[in-house]
Amino acid sequence: MIAFSKHSIPKKIKKIFSDILKTGWFTHGKYTNGFENEFKKFTGAKYCTVVSSCTAGLHLSILALGLKKNSEVLVPAMSHTATSHAVEYANLKVKFLDVNPNSGNIEFTEIVKNTTKNTKAIMVVHLNGNVSDIKKIKNFCKKKKIFLIEDCAHALGTKYQNKHVGNYGISGCFSFYPTKQITTGEGGVVITNSKSFYYKIKKLKAFGIDKDIKDRKLPGKYNVKELGFNYRMTELHAAMGLLQLKNYNKFLLKRKLIAKRYIKNLSNVKEIDFIDYNKDSSYFIFPIITKLRDTLLKYLIKKKIGVSIHYATSLPFMSYYKKKYNLNKTNYKSSIIYADRNISLPVYPKLSFKEVDKICLEIKKFFNYKEK
Repeated sequence: MIAFSKHSIPKKIKKIFSDILKTGWFTHGKYTNGFENEFKKFTGAKYCTVVSSCTAGLHLSILALGLKKNSEVLVPAMSHTATSHAVEYANLKVKFLDVNPNSGNIEFTEIVKNTTKNTKAIMVVHLNGNVSDIKKIKNFCKKKKIFLIEDCAHALGTKYQNKHVGNYGISGCFSFYPTKQITTGEGGVVITNSKSFYYKIKKLKAFGIDKDIKDRKLPGKYNVKELGFNYRMTELHAAMGLLQLKNYNKFLLKRKLIAKRYIKNLSNVKEIDFIDYNKDSSYFIFPIITKLRDTLLKYLIKKKIGVSIHYATSLPFMSYYKKKYNLNKTNYKSSIIYADRNISLPVYPKLSFKEVDKICLEIKKFFNYKEK
């Protein structure tokens, strides 16, 4: 069996967990601070704060903008539902945009076409680790005075013009879910280059409390000036993230080598498409596009090869959004194509080149491909 995903958590995490348990200091400790500092260093961001999930980070980012109720936020039709849910949580209006049928990423032309006077923010998703045309989008947002939030759940290690994604908008939100490039079980990070935005997020993630524990003159003495949440990360989760992040450049290199191997092995199979190799992609997964998606998926599962779909239904047609917004399918043709045709192949660092070759061989067998 070739698994779809495997983590790369160092064995010494057990000792670190034991040390944390002995101290009894489960939040706000040295591993939380260490993880945030290491993440700032890795991404080049000025400010960083850990949160309980990427969804929490997106929610907090939207709230921190202080937008009026029913303000419009543009969201790609192809993403995890967490992206659009964050907008809904804040009582704002989601406006879905169609995507590129080959990459699943938001199209700049769709942004221009759908921006109105009610559009106050755009949430860009770097799907599968492949960057959107973020520079062009950023310039457009600046011109129109629209806030830009980057959903970087798939994009740890993705760069655009030598700058790590997440640094182009007011915030970048990352995920450490078990299948992601590094995992903390559940968890996330928000990065920003705005000092005031950073402190707003810090307060909102911890009930709206105005002082960190270390800044209180008397234990337990603080004030709450606004409604906040309990979106904090524990020391145990932060320790897991810190250990993996320190080795992440090595893991990222292996992901890129695996991607190159997929491209080399599958480039002549005319029934499938994929994006050209990009040295600046994080390769969260390796997506292929085929009209025979469902039958190929079942075939690979039968051959005990772990595969998945990111994502099988575009967001406008999830029951919640379909019922609320009553959207027309003709506006999301490319999203529907991508949803119906994409397959996610494994690309984690523990995957051997021999296993990659086996996956490719089975795909070729399915399509009756003959080597020349």
